Amino acid sequence: MWHERVLPSGPERIRFWTVLRGSLLPILVWTGVACIAYVVYNLVVATTLGGLFALAFTVRFGLRRRARHSVRCSVYGALGGVLAKSMVW
Repeated sequence: MWHERVLPSGPERIRFWTVLRGSLLPILVWTGVACIAYVVYNLVVATTLGGLFALAFTVRFGLRRRARHSVRCSVYGALGGVLAKSMVW
């Protein structure tokens, strides 16, 4: 297969920086929208947007913990999942 050299042969520990680097575009989009909301509207709108992100993260974290994932796996998965799903719309 063409991707054999890129993908690891088995499970590997993923570092937090890897999750952030892989999610750079969604992070920039969330930050940009929050900054524009702050400049155009006010702090309340930007804070509400941050609260929606925090709520989505908390729900995803809880679902992963309920599925018996470790805390580290839950944090990384929740962050990556929220950022990935936010780019779908």
